[in-house]
Amino acid sequence: MKLYPPPVRAYTNLARNSASDETAETPDTRSPLRFNLWMLGRQRGLIAINAVLYLVYYLPGILNPYLLSRIVDDGIIAGNWAVTWRLTIVMVILIVVGVACSAGGHFIGVACWLVSMFRVTKLVIRKVGQMSHVVTRRVPAGEMLSVANSDSDNFGAVVEYVSRLIVAVVSFGFVAVVVIRENLGLGRLVLVATPMVVIVTIPLLRPLQRAQQLERERASKLTGMAVDIVSGLRILRGIGGERTFGDNYAKQSQSVRQAGVRAGTWWASLDGVGAITTGALLVGLTWFGIRELTQGQLTIGQLVGFFGYAIFLQRPVMIFYEFFQRWTLSLVSAAKTIALLSQDPPWVAPDQIVSPPSGQIVDSETGFTAEPGQLTIIVAPLPDQSAALADRIGRYLPADMESLELSISRELKGKAERKESAKRAAARARQVRQDERLACGTWGVSLAGVDLSEMDLGEVRQRIVVSDASTAVFQGTLQTLVDPHGTHTRTQAEEALWATSAEDVWEAFADGWQGLIDEKGRGLSGGQRQRMVLARVLLMNPEILVAVEPTSAVDAHTEARIAERLPAYRRGRTTIMTTVSPLWLRRADKVAFLLDGRVAAQGSHKELMATCEPYRATVVRDGAAPQTSGGGK
Repeated sequence: MKLYPPPVRAYTNLARNSASDETAETPDTRSPLRFNLWMLGRQRGLIAINAVLYLVYYLPGILNPYLLSRIVDDGIIAGNWAVTWRLTIVMVILIVVGVACSAGGHFIGVACWLVSMFRVTKLVIRKVGQMSHVVTRRVPAGEMLSVANSDSDNFGAVVEYVSRLIVAVVSFGFVAVVVIRENLGLGRLVLVATPMVVIVTIPLLRPLQRAQQLERERASKLTGMAVDIVSGLRILRGIGGERTFGDNYAKQSQSVRQAGVRAGTWWASLDGVGAITTGALLVGLTWFGIRELTQGQLTIGQLVGFFGYAIFLQRPVMIFYEFFQRWTLSLVSAAKTIALLSQDPPWVAPDQIVSPPSGQIVDSETGFTAEPGQLTIIVAPLPDQSAALADRIGRYLPADMESLELSISRELKGKAERKESAKRAAARARQVRQDERLACGTWGVSLAGVDLSEMDLGEVRQRIVVSDASTAVFQGTLQTLVDPHGTHTRTQAEEALWATSAEDVWEAFADGWQGLIDEKGRGLSGGQRQRMVLARVLLMNPEILVAVEPTSAVDAHTEARIAERLPAYRRGRTTIMTTVSPLWLRRADKVAFLLDGRVAAQGSHKELMATCEPYRATVVRDGAAPQTSGGGK
């Protein structure tokens, strides 16, 4: 039976109102409780199997006190050694079977845990993939990391403890029936006192949940600060900002510690109340049992059995406590998780999807056009203008929009903190409306006369691939870096490496294709990372490739080789590029010059150099700039 990994098919559609949404396993994000119940429903089979195994594991604790009472009364005191040995053998068999099922229960419990963690992590990954670049406008990166890591662990704990809770309830009911049959007074004491042990702790759950939620929020902010510091460490060193950011991180760390101490205090109080009430129950059972024995209402064997049940009942009571603690944590985690998963992509699926043939790319806002099968280069005095046009061609929202800041700028308490939370919620709502306003309606970029808004967004992403400097390099082998899906032959991959003049990267690894790449490609130079990313996108062989400054980090000699090889590799496919390098401009079929957000001139590089003074000034200024030495080595 295959348990791991579980299939996760939610969030496969990039646009809202897609017809295939009904077939996706979309989680219930209406409330933390509903999300937890949805998670439990996904694993009801494993929970049932685990409950059966744990029930058998509990059988010695459930039945052995009764068997021991019979051994004492009917065997030892009565002098019937046959009964003694027969019931002793039954007890041994129950213990052996219980131990075996304990191993099986532990195996299934770990499986429940891992499956739940994987499901939450995969949901986060799919949601991030669905939302694409929009997700960081809604949820901070640190929050997403916390959900995928620490929160997924909390959900796994709940799924495992649900099985134990079921067994605890069943075993408690069985013991209650047995003790009532043995002695009505003791049975009533068990039935009344044991639930009271759990009930008296309920008032502590609410402040515990609030304390854990505060700790969770502060820890998420701390994680986000760590991500920001690590990703911008080189810049921070350049401007001397390490100490400032380090002090802010230390201050936030102390804030997390204080919140953790507060949550730990409530948790310790809950454990303390549980220990006191459980001990009081044991004392009460012992006192009442001895009194019944002295009055002749109990036999010695029955008293021994009641002691056994009194000790056993600590187990289900502790399971009740542990489940409530994990359930409280999971509700806090669920609130954060659904804040991410409930985000909807701003794009809306068209009523009628059109799939146009290959054709001319036209942007009505800037007047830019790109002919099919040609290399078109966009030049602009400000790189952000050409990068914004590249985003429009790929149907991405503008990158220069103000991102939503969800972190707390200062530590607030009570009403002030709730007020700040309300402000963040209002900011999120404004951001959502702004994204939807830009994403809905006519997009303004057409392919073969068809506006991109009339096409399925998934098809747009497949046919038009935008590659820029922010494209990530993940840890793994050189082969998975170049061909992450493993859908191409080695010959095809080597051709892509040749087109990007990246053969030296392959040769630098003693293990060749199986050479290991560090996280974010730390073992590679900036030029090597850039060329590997370009090789990866070339291997995809998209119908339309939009490359933003693809060789900005390589030296002039390497750039010249790439400028010579790449057009031949992409012959017959539409290629759009943003750069001001003359090495590329000389090989372009057409150059479009942007000025103040509009195409001011277009033609060949030679023509524009002769007729357009602003274009010549832009190119010559860049040409005079010093090249990055050794960037591709």
